[in-house]
Amino acid sequence: MTVVVKIGGAKAVDPAGAVGDVADLVAAGEPVVVVHGGSTAVDDLLDRLGIDPTYVETPGGVVGRFTDEATMEAFTMAMGTVNTDLVAAFRRAGVDAVGLSGVDGGLLTGARKSAVRVVEDGKKKIKRGDHSGKLESVNAELLETLLEDGYVPVTGPPMLADDGTPVNTDADRAAAAVAGALGARLVVLTDVAGVYADPDDPSTLIDSVTTPAEYDALTDAAEGFMTKKVMAATEALESGASEVVVADANADAPVTDALGDDGTHIHASALEDT
Repeated sequence: MTVVVKIGGAKAVDPAGAVGDVADLVAAGEPVVVVHGGSTAVDDLLDRLGIDPTYVETPGGVVGRFTDEATMEAFTMAMGTVNTDLVAAFRRAGVDAVGLSGVDGGLLTGARKSAVRVVEDGKKKIKRGDHSGKLESVNAELLETLLEDGYVPVTGPPMLADDGTPVNTDADRAAAAVAGALGARLVVLTDVAGVYADPDDPSTLIDSVTTPAEYDALTDAAEGFMTKKVMAATEALESGASEVVVADANADAPVTDALGDDGTHIHASALEDT
């Protein structure tokens, strides 16, 4: 079964372990697709360009960067660099990796959101000028063709909007869409060991989620950046992924360990009747 590996873009995430681990999986005949983020790279480039990023909160409580025109230009440049660096690292590790943005081949497509609903000072508002999109379709045939030919696709945002414009989209949700389209297992690598029942206490790791009650406890526990990851896990399972694991990117063999017993394993059965 295909494994989709999401490598986070946070500063605390070192991709070296994932690169070596994916190389071992591929050598053993496992088909792997890599989806990457790039939040730190984008923030660093914005800082060098003297652009102050704007963060907004949705009515659902999710905080994200607002992508205006200048930020979109920086985002595209930064994500291209992250992709190239990752592909180079994989190729040094002996992986026949191919770099793609979500725009290439119409890999990631959907509707553009030129305005977003946000909460400012406790009030719901409409903020215009956004360059982001709602991912609706994955060109699974392109990925399957590359996998069948022995390549490891390495991809991430931007996506291609329905008006033909490259726009931002969340990398976790992009990974979820890819995993769903391929019916794959999704491993989301981040800078913590998984989802904690108490976000401040690593000893409260939730190791398995198989029932609706356990799923409700999971969503209640997720906060901050983990909210997006649980949201992405839900979307992945609803769209056809067989399992989602949220796990530590900095483990010695992060993907192999996650496919074993490490991390938080979320199963499709947890979404029944939710």
